[in-house]
Amino acid sequence: MSLRVAVQMDPVLGINIETDTTFLMMWEAQQRGHRLWFYTPDKLSMEDGRVFARAQPLTLTKTQGAHAQLGETVILDMKDDVDVVLMRQDPPFDMAYITATHFLEKVHPHTLVVNNPAEVRNAPEKLFVTDFPGVQPPTLITSDHQAIYDFRARHGDIVLKPLYGGGGSGVARLLADDPNLDALLELHAMIGREQVIAQKFVPAVSKGDKRILLVHGEPVGAVNRVPAAGQVRSNLRVGGRAEAVELTARDLELCAIIGPELKKRGLLFVGIDVIGEYLTEINVTSPTGAQQLKRFGGADAAAILWDRIAELSST
Repeated sequence: MSLRVAVQMDPVLGINIETDTTFLMMWEAQQRGHRLWFYTPDKLSMEDGRVFARAQPLTLTKTQGAHAQLGETVILDMKDDVDVVLMRQDPPFDMAYITATHFLEKVHPHTLVVNNPAEVRNAPEKLFVTDFPGVQPPTLITSDHQAIYDFRARHGDIVLKPLYGGGGSGVARLLADDPNLDALLELHAMIGREQVIAQKFVPAVSKGDKRILLVHGEPVGAVNRVPAAGQVRSNLRVGGRAEAVELTARDLELCAIIGPELKKRGLLFVGIDVIGEYLTEINVTSPTGAQQLKRFGGADAAAILWDRIAELSST
């Protein structure tokens, strides 16, 4: 069955087709005969309760720089003209992002939105994980500076990161006696009013931060992201190195704990981050890692996702 697929993402011409998970998803859709349209989130509109997107037909090739051929702009009624929306723009998870989830909630599930926009809104990646007691390292979420100082006094080395950031941006390790905590908190306050996360530093991060991909609550595989020498951030976009890795018994245990809730919420494509024995984040906006997983001989997460979308679209 051919599906009409609209992809909401950052500019398609700027992606790296060798590493970008959204490209792999779109390529798999094209190979299955699905029709593709592309639009950026700012081209999504709502008029009198109807949701529209100013979108362009999209054809892909595997030639970097010439990978996306875009047709003439059309106006898509997101309920009548589209079967599936891939909501794949990157964070920050700001009010514009949240508003886009409200728009798409108007058409889901008549038009299947991946992931369920209401649950994307209700599951901020660093907050959602707190729904599962015992899986995280000690973690504090606050804008109270004194609470952060008290947390560091009890736990020693900590990691400080923005609550609604992504891709490793703004993540810093602070030793127990680091004098820069005040300055970092001031910088966060200058950027916005959002709370920050203080988390006990997990030394196992030097061996890697494992990204596990799940489709409809089931793990399909993982890649290990190893930080560069002397760094604490392992995200691929900030210099981390991807390597093949197997799922451990603890990884499978964590997936079993969260999997039923992911499925219940309609979070079809999710990436979780595991350091040592701990689950640190549940990524529901635009998880990455599928290209690296496939390249290392693991499962094709995009193919598994489209199999599941086809099943849901036929019911």
